[in-house]
Amino acid sequence: MPRPDSEHAAIASRLFARLLLAGWPADQILQAVGIRLPGADVDGGRIPDLTLWAGVQPRSVWLDVSELLLVIEIVSPGSAATDEVIKVREYAAAGIERYWLVERDAAQTVTMHVLGPDHTYDVAAKMPLAWLLRTSPADHLPAV
Repeated sequence: MPRPDSEHAAIASRLFARLLLAGWPADQILQAVGIRLPGADVDGGRIPDLTLWAGVQPRSVWLDVSELLLVIEIVSPGSAATDEVIKVREYAAAGIERYWLVERDAAQTVTMHVLGPDHTYDVAAKMPLAWLLRTSPADHLPAV
């Protein structure tokens, strides 16, 4: 994969800051941390752009997903198919409750996926990043 560019970094920074300002502790909002994806189809890991956790995680290269509340991926050139198809299946199969995908279109559209009872994602909402940043994270996430 190509290295993320400055737009990618700016999107990640804005999301991180919004979660922080909403009351999530900084040590529960992690950037580029490895998550272990167990299961029959995948026995490896991914490194999402941002993750939100229910508690402080132990120091480790690969973290268990049991306390993972949200994964955020920012689409980069060359990663669209992986982010929009493969990771959707992998994260759902791992039981990750929420997956946000940020497109690099003019609106920087955020697609919010929520895990259904059949361990597949339903699209809960789709909105421009600027609009999402003006809403309360409590509208889209569990309470801090």
